[in-house]
Amino acid sequence: MKKKFLSVMLASALALSMIGCGSSAVSGVSEQKDTTAEETDSAQAEETTTADAGESSGEDLNVMLETPVESLDPQQATDGTSFEVIADYTDGLMQMDADGQAVNAIAESVDVSEDGLTYTFHLREDANWSNGEPVTAADFVFAWQRAVDPEVASEYSYMLSDIGQIVNAQDIIDGTKDKSELGVTAVDDKTLEVKLNVPVSYFLSLMYFPTFYPVNQAFFESCADTFATSPETTLSNGAFVLDDYQPAATTIHLTKNPDYYDAGRVKLAGLNYQVIQDSQQALMSYQSGDLDTTLVNGEQVDQVKDDPAFKAIGAGYLWYISPNIQEVKELQNVNIRYAITMALNREAITTDVLKDGSAPTYTAVPMDFAAGPDGSDFSADQEKFKEVCRYDVDAAVEYWNKGLEELGVTEVTITMIHDADDAPIKVAQVVKEQLETTLPGLTVELQQMPKKERVQRMQEGEFELGLTRWGPDYADPMTYLGMWVTNNANNYGFWSNAEYDSIIADCTTGETAMDATARWSALYDAEQIVMDEAVIFPLYTQCNAELISTSVSGIEFHPVALNRVYKNAEKK
Repeated sequence: MKKKFLSVMLASALALSMIGCGSSAVSGVSEQKDTTAEETDSAQAEETTTADAGESSGEDLNVMLETPVESLDPQQATDGTSFEVIADYTDGLMQMDADGQAVNAIAESVDVSEDGLTYTFHLREDANWSNGEPVTAADFVFAWQRAVDPEVASEYSYMLSDIGQIVNAQDIIDGTKDKSELGVTAVDDKTLEVKLNVPVSYFLSLMYFPTFYPVNQAFFESCADTFATSPETTLSNGAFVLDDYQPAATTIHLTKNPDYYDAGRVKLAGLNYQVIQDSQQALMSYQSGDLDTTLVNGEQVDQVKDDPAFKAIGAGYLWYISPNIQEVKELQNVNIRYAITMALNREAITTDVLKDGSAPTYTAVPMDFAAGPDGSDFSADQEKFKEVCRYDVDAAVEYWNKGLEELGVTEVTITMIHDADDAPIKVAQVVKEQLETTLPGLTVELQQMPKKERVQRMQEGEFELGLTRWGPDYADPMTYLGMWVTNNANNYGFWSNAEYDSIIADCTTGETAMDATARWSALYDAEQIVMDEAVIFPLYTQCNAELISTSVSGIEFHPVALNRVYKNAEKK
């Protein structure tokens, strides 16, 4: 029998499986705690015997990317595009199934201690790197130590500390303990033991997130500073092998890995990515047959919405505007911030500009990805913060005039930075028009730039307003609310609130963390603080309008962690 508090957390995790295709990732947690998944592995093994694992009768799938890959180093990557490509050729301990549940990958089975503090992963004997070496427990130890090493400075180190609660992770990140003291041990070549500070109900679902992927230490050290910058400096243990890539490349190619332990399920001969940032060019490439799948937006949706190949797919990303509260005097004024958020007509942005099914959003946590102990969507009520976040021209002007009076000015000029991609360019232009039309004396200057530069500037505080997005890394509101903790790398406005920090800490390691219902209520309280102080101006929850050739099937879409998975895809 599990202890009562662990049972409560598992019940919460199971409830998360009820909403959204990505939300069900957490249901795999409770299932895995009670089984070694021998049935799953047996079924996969049976499937493999029905096909030659070393051959593929399929074709390459031609896929459009709207942004370039930023990094293929699993412990350094931070963006969805990079995560997708890394996951094409790398397996972690767990993987997503079609419903987003966490199921075995490199891990053949896992044992969880009665108190929920120790996970013992038993690795597959037939999992190998593309250089012929076996995947071992030491590969995970090395990778996870890299993730928390202050010299590596991984932006996702908090996934092991704050989120994963691995023993000593935070102390190592802070520089007070050596990385060798991380609570992860290679018991032998095929046994990995992980120690946690507190039970984490969704821990197994974290294992398919790329930060937790393994790295072969000898290979890494042989690459020196060039690791993951070319096909020659990457190793595969997954469904595909990278064979054409260079940093900032506009094309990326992967070929089916004939030595993949589960090669029998992989029908595609390979993946051919094309980075196309202009939506019209992408549509023309699809229509000419150069692409099998592409994004469409704006007026294009009207053109293709009746095409059998058209699909609207929830992407999970929350798009929002972040104000630099620390550095910009005008934005330190809460009335100015209220004025801006109430001058934004989110319905017009989604209906008239994007036209892709994206939903106006008025909460700091988006809809349809995280469900609570009672099964309800955390953000189903989009009017719960209407007193401080809504579209209301009269209220916006009232707050604006009050803020100008407090500042002793009659005019304000603010610069907003945004990505140089099609959708954010269009959204930024509409935001500028809405704000300048509604708020007298306001001038919004736009600066577009590559995403990597925009993110860097926001992290360094070199911005005034920033149009940005965040996608959920795991199916829990904390994936969003954790961003606003003091000194978090993604807390772009450098906002700080002691009460907020205390609530989040208690929901992570305190008594509240052990009570699913109390934790859910406390997370609502935390979100209330963020919204009351207008720390962000939420805009919309992204839905991707896509054209997917009717000859293609089996692409799996998830709003959490990995947006697209191709292991079961087929092109006829």
